[in-house]
Amino acid sequence: MADATKYSRKLADSRILIIGGSSGLGFAVAEACLESGALVTISSSNPSRIDNALSRVKSSYPSASSRLHGIAVDLSSPQTLEAQLEKLFQGTIVKFGGADGKLDHVVFTAADALAMVKIADMTPDGIVKAGHMRFVVPLILAKFVQKYLVPSHTSSYTVTTGSISEKPIPDWSVVASYAGGHHSMVRNLALDLRPVRVNGVSPGGVDTELWKMSEEEKKKAFEEFARKMATGRIGMPEDVAEAFLVCMRDRNMDGAVVRTDGGVMLM
Repeated sequence: MADATKYSRKLADSRILIIGGSSGLGFAVAEACLESGALVTISSSNPSRIDNALSRVKSSYPSASSRLHGIAVDLSSPQTLEAQLEKLFQGTIVKFGGADGKLDHVVFTAADALAMVKIADMTPDGIVKAGHMRFVVPLILAKFVQKYLVPSHTSSYTVTTGSISEKPIPDWSVVASYAGGHHSMVRNLALDLRPVRVNGVSPGGVDTELWKMSEEEKKKAFEEFARKMATGRIGMPEDVAEAFLVCMRDRNMDGAVVRTDGGVMLM
């Protein structure tokens, strides 16, 4: 007899850490994981955002709220980065770790606010600063993935890049350079961390809190995005979250970057 739950229950009771999970894409991924029966820890540098996320989940998924945990860590300083990551993983394991003291999946969605930088305005310090959260943190995370994830093809590490990595836009050279590097990062980490699977998700424009602009500016930006998308609409977090679940559930996917960009590459 076929197993009627071999698809729907793949993430049930999985121990999942989502870095940047208090808002935007990370929060949508957290909700999707909870709906799949997982045990989820979210992190943020802002304790109030964690409290707000926990409150939202308690309201929307009251029966699942006991399966969500939040830990505040500040990953912005190179000097304290590894100590903060150790605190994060240890806190997650204390809350949800099994007898093996390991986790099953790590998802990285954290990022700084999106910003254009004209060539004339680039500085060495600015370039390095732009890469810390986007590139240095997910790469250093590999050390902790190797240490704290179950060493199996059923485990995974998923990073977040963006369509700017493949489709250039004027004045985005700094962010695009790091985003392009994510593709190489995913492929090489898939070898270095095997049998743990490493993949990436590459969203196009998505309506999240990363857009630091007025409502009028955001409306105009989203309309511009929509004109360049085959779907004719800006992406929504709950849509893009599905791609992250695929990376966790598909135990044959490794070293891949999944596009979820509204068909922007076609336009």
